[in-house]
Amino acid sequence: MSGMQRALPLSALAAALLLAGCATQSPPLPSPSPAPAPAPAPSASTPAPAAADAELQQRFAQWLAGFKDSARAAGINDTTLRTLDGAQYLPRIVELDRAQPEFTRPPWQYLDNTVSPQRVAQGQEMLQQWRAPLDAAAARYGVPPEIVVAIWGMESNYGGNYGNTPTLSALATLGFDGRREAWARGELLAALKIIQAGDIDAAHMIGSWAGAMGQTQFMPSAFANYAVDGDGDGRRDIWGSMPDVIASTANFLARSGWQAGQAWGAEVQLPQGFDYGRADPGVRQASAQWQAEGVTGLGGQPLPAMPDASIFLPAGARGPAFVIGPNFRAILRYNNSTNYALAVGLLAQRIAGGPGVQAAWPRDVLPLSRTQVRELQEGLNAGGFDAGTADGVMGPATRSAVRRFQQRLGLPADGYPTLELLDRLRAP
Repeated sequence: MSGMQRALPLSALAAALLLAGCATQSPPLPSPSPAPAPAPAPSASTPAPAAADAELQQRFAQWLAGFKDSARAAGINDTTLRTLDGAQYLPRIVELDRAQPEFTRPPWQYLDNTVSPQRVAQGQEMLQQWRAPLDAAAARYGVPPEIVVAIWGMESNYGGNYGNTPTLSALATLGFDGRREAWARGELLAALKIIQAGDIDAAHMIGSWAGAMGQTQFMPSAFANYAVDGDGDGRRDIWGSMPDVIASTANFLARSGWQAGQAWGAEVQLPQGFDYGRADPGVRQASAQWQAEGVTGLGGQPLPAMPDASIFLPAGARGPAFVIGPNFRAILRYNNSTNYALAVGLLAQRIAGGPGVQAAWPRDVLPLSRTQVRELQEGLNAGGFDAGTADGVMGPATRSAVRRFQQRLGLPADGYPTLELLDRLRAP
């Protein structure tokens, strides 16, 4: 699902609405297109046994009634509000929302799956098939066609799977559940405004279990801020109109800080004796300065010109190194995951005919589970390294604490957690 749900992250999407686009009519959308009939009910909507579910459904209906009152006060008309009559409580969504995977994939495994030869080849086909609207969007927003195609491939496998969960049911379920009620209520209200504006009807507003919609998975609030009418038909259709999908995605990145003419980043070679503690997102300087310090492109090539560039070590000192800049950070606004942003950049690079990652990944290094990361954090805190809350998530505070612990041990301070490091922390 898109960046937009990471508003959990995805971000607290703030931005101005820019309604513009190319007036090119699009050829038929690649299969599958939303059909005229209502979308098939998702597996998540299978109702629980009536006896066990009656009270829950009654409380859900009461929550919906209360939400309708607040939505009406916010300007939603009665015709649009009636679309909520078909909303269902979907228990599976609550399970998915509360689930936290115990094991995370290391970057090389994530990239193996997302930047596969098949996805590269299909992306190259799509680049040619939709060249006209892609070029029009690039001219208007400054975002290269291959970047837009890469996000499309990452988010829905080029339209092959953008979810079949009714968005109103998904967001109503999340709002009723209460864990993130304020956020879900805001998204549900935004979804009703989209329906009321006539961009899409409720039956065809489908997407992921978390409410992200369409070919490039916009949350409703992101749709309100970034979706544009690329084909000139008066509607913003990120489900069935590729000009709209392309223009909207490019607009999202442009409004998120994309710098036209700059690279997203590049794989680099670090000089001998490089201080790995400086491979930190907070350490930014012009790529020319990094080059003056001995950082070069592969084969000694000059670095791409970027202001505020950082050195990024997705797998620590033993893995590949990259220089990244403002455009990498713009992709992070779409999905606040460095693995995701790196995958988009590399997939775009491959689609455009460039190389993949050249340096070897440390595939013998096993990723830490959430439980092990929590133990690492607890140990670091006990040792006075201040890793922040022990929540099993590797955030900036934990990485800084890992660096300080590595420095204490005389190890490369790359901030990358390993089982070996955890064992050193466990030692009496």
